[in-house]
Amino acid sequence: MIVRLRSLLTQWTAVVPVVAVVLLAFTWGRDLPGAIVALVTLVLAGAVLAAVHHAEVIAHRVGEPFGSLVLAIAVTIIEVALIVTLMVDGGPKSSTLARDTVFAAVMITCNGIVGLCLLVASLRHGLAVFNAEGTGAALATVATLATLSLVFPTFTTSKPGPEFSTTQLTFAALASLVLYGLFVTTQTVRHRDYFLPITRLGEVIDVDEHLNAPSARAAGISLGLLTLALVGVVGLAKGVSPTIESGVEAAGMPQSVVGVIIALLVLLPETIAAVRSARRDRVQTSLNLALGSAMASIGLTIPAVALASVWLSGPLVLGLSSTHMVLLALTVVVSSLTVVPGRATPLQGGVHLVVFAAYLELAVTP
Repeated sequence: MIVRLRSLLTQWTAVVPVVAVVLLAFTWGRDLPGAIVALVTLVLAGAVLAAVHHAEVIAHRVGEPFGSLVLAIAVTIIEVALIVTLMVDGGPKSSTLARDTVFAAVMITCNGIVGLCLLVASLRHGLAVFNAEGTGAALATVATLATLSLVFPTFTTSKPGPEFSTTQLTFAALASLVLYGLFVTTQTVRHRDYFLPITRLGEVIDVDEHLNAPSARAAGISLGLLTLALVGVVGLAKGVSPTIESGVEAAGMPQSVVGVIIALLVLLPETIAAVRSARRDRVQTSLNLALGSAMASIGLTIPAVALASVWLSGPLVLGLSSTHMVLLALTVVVSSLTVVPGRATPLQGGVHLVVFAAYLELAVTP
């Protein structure tokens, strides 16, 4: 019995997700003292690492690009549920919550994660190589979704302020679902080879990822534990948000910084998984995770908040400010120039990271 207990405790990736959910159940909606906040933060970090482990097990079983798709969709679905829950709670800040969260996810993924992965891969292997066809298709979809959902509301005139009318919001929601569905079909069925890692000579790598793959039972267990870990990550991040808000307020920074910090915590599992792939010279997998997360964040969040707006009172502000629109345009231009050659040096990674740093700086001092 003692031996079995010790064996179970050594399998921390199975224990931590369960602990995270149990801790979430006891702390949800309560004011937490400093000691409990420290414990929650520690368990949150463990849940992030456990989520990355189980995502890699699933990816090893199903292969690319399905593996990165599973993690991106799982994180986004839970993130969307959190956004809708917070919007239901109401309050003056809820009107811009969806916009701020989605835009933060786009900037973190398209500049932060992409830049970090390109920098790591190019420094470690001399050059970061990827499939320009698949990455270009993903970038085009992200740019279109972001423009339809976050830029157009600033210029429409049917309603005052940066808001959609009911008809316009319905169109944006349906367009988001259609585009995301078309992309997933292209990525997994029609042109799956466009989203697989490639060698320096441009040859698709589709064999070694399936060697010694875990069993279907092991992958199923990992899928369940991944779900628990992600629920724990998002929920515990929400739990420590009052402490983060207090710290941000004490530092004299705007409250929008809180949304950036929460988005960084929520996207941490994907960031770690993407960097690990970049270190293994699987840059295409890293880009699948980054751009896929940005796409899922828009493609699932906008329809969800559109549906929730039926019973929610108050405005739903989706339009970006002029500063953020400039940052979005710069991101699209820089990303396009990065994608076209199908290979990148540390310079491209550095450029993306500088754009991300500019976003963070403007978030702190708008």
